[in-house]
Amino acid sequence: MTEEFYIGTYTKRISRGIYRVSVDTDAAKLTKCEWLASAGSPTYIAKSKAQRLYVVNKKETDGQTHGGLIIYDMTDTSKPRAIQQVLDLGSSPAYVSVDEGRQLVYTANYHTAAVTVYKIADDGSLTQVDQVIDQDPVGPAPEQADGPHPHYADLTPDGRLVVCDLGTDKVYLYDVSDAGQLTPVSYVDLPAGYGPRHITFDATKGVAYLVGELSSNVATLTYDADAGKFAVKQITHVIPDDWTAHNGSAAIRLSADGRFVYVSNRGNNSITVLSAADDGTLTVIQRIATEGDFPRDFNWTADESLVLVVHQNSNNASLFKRDAATGKLTLAQKDFMVPEGVSVLPA
Repeated sequence: MTEEFYIGTYTKRISRGIYRVSVDTDAAKLTKCEWLASAGSPTYIAKSKAQRLYVVNKKETDGQTHGGLIIYDMTDTSKPRAIQQVLDLGSSPAYVSVDEGRQLVYTANYHTAAVTVYKIADDGSLTQVDQVIDQDPVGPAPEQADGPHPHYADLTPDGRLVVCDLGTDKVYLYDVSDAGQLTPVSYVDLPAGYGPRHITFDATKGVAYLVGELSSNVATLTYDADAGKFAVKQITHVIPDDWTAHNGSAAIRLSADGRFVYVSNRGNNSITVLSAADDGTLTVIQRIATEGDFPRDFNWTADESLVLVVHQNSNNASLFKRDAATGKLTLAQKDFMVPEGVSVLPA
């Protein structure tokens, strides 16, 4: 059986935009990487049920940088059709997500400190309906000195918008109206210099797992959906204590059974596997090299038996087998060419 993944990339060196990678799940082998569509550093991609891709995009015009999104219709998967570009003066977003229930798209812009909400029209095109700009004080790390840095904007299990801000060491919650208007609900403070990046939820346990890019930590947060509040329960370090070189933890994923959490580490060039207890507390059970430089993102096949990892600096992907009982990974394939890989999304 073949499964496909969309790969978001930077286009700083050799990448041409969006790629599609094929995995032979029976042979546990990456078989094809094909260029799919053009975009300027399409680092993150979101897919709607209507088979449209909402893609981070950057464009240089008359010596000025414009950032935003490009939307592709994927009804004919062999011929992506560009629907619209939504661009504003300034840097492109760091994250994009789709709200199917309200037919909205959210972006988080690391550089402009803006979280933007767009309404999806019937043809898939977007119209901006709201925007909030973070102005809270920032943390002490050098990467935080130049201001707030929203790095993630996506939905909680109960339909609120959660925003992780690497600059302010806070995670924010918003109520969202059907029209896309945001109303602040609450926020939780993380330790100074934590650098919140991405978050994933276990609704059954009532917890969320928050990766800290700057601290190389994962925080277990309790989430009270009725009150709309987070609280910090536990913080776990994901790289070796004696690691002194630079590391930036990046992607975080939770297995469908809620038993294991996975985190990629750029610098340490590894994936950390953690077991999750019934109360959501975490224990590191494995650190495994990703066989490439700067592993930005990873994702798994539909049955979670294989894990695909992409590397930004070394232009390669690796494939791992995952043991569902133990949660641990073993290398199946490395050195598969994928240019400047940043994000991995099941097609």
